Amino acid sequence: MIRARWLMVVFMSWTWGAGLAFGDAAPSAPADVKPVKIRPKFPPLPERGETGLNAPETDLIDTPTAAVLDYGGYASQTRAYAAGGVLEYASFGVYPRIGLGASMSVDGLIGNDRSVRVRAPQLQVKYRFFDGDRYIPAFALGFDGQGFDYSQTEKIYHNRQRGFYVVGTQELGLAGLQVHPSFNISDFNSNSIFGSVPVSYNIKDKATVMFEWDNIGRINDSRVNSGLRVHLTPGLHIDFAVRGIGKGGWYPDGAPRGPERVIQMKYTGNF
Repeated sequence: MIRARWLMVVFMSWTWGAGLAFGDAAPSAPADVKPVKIRPKFPPLPERGETGLNAPETDLIDTPTAAVLDYGGYASQTRAYAAGGVLEYASFGVYPRIGLGASMSVDGLIGNDRSVRVRAPQLQVKYRFFDGDRYIPAFALGFDGQGFDYSQTEKIYHNRQRGFYVVGTQELGLAGLQVHPSFNISDFNSNSIFGSVPVSYNIKDKATVMFEWDNIGRINDSRVNSGLRVHLTPGLHIDFAVRGIGKGGWYPDGAPRGPERVIQMKYTGNF
């Protein structure tokens, strides 16, 4: 009896398979059942500074963009600057649309300078409150307490911290070409408002050309920065940049006010 049932199952399976082979239609789903569309986990959004598989461009050389890390994302950025200094950033996507990070600089770490100095850690926060569309930029509100080029004599940074800022990011009609204008208040004692006009051009997710006109408020103190970002992998890039192009003279403490070459590397991932 068991053998007969087994033969019947084999015969019915062969008959159904043969029917399909000779052109019989396979059973179809009910008419009211719709196919499920599968979307990529992290689709690229141009208004967020994403043009492909690369991680979001949350910043350029000195200036921020309106992009934030994905929820559950993290980033580590290391920057080597003049006189053997190293500036380290750690950033996290702590909540959808919100990024939180901290930074700390160490002067004279690279090289044979024995007067290595560790600067106080600083905080970074960014909240992306509007995603934007084809005609309206994406906007983010943030705070950045990290300055550049610390003066040991005056106990302040020659290039002051950005402080509170609002930034927008918008594509300019050409794929990969974006502008990221922002306004910021770095010192509430003076209530001075500064601006910046950064432009970036992503070339097929292989490299990004960056240009910044930063610290616009007093023209003599504004800075022009330019650099090239090379995307080694979707989550890893290295920047080669020059800050303060064309600057000259001296700061009040006697330090030279000239161009500065920087190299920075950033890795972005997800938990």
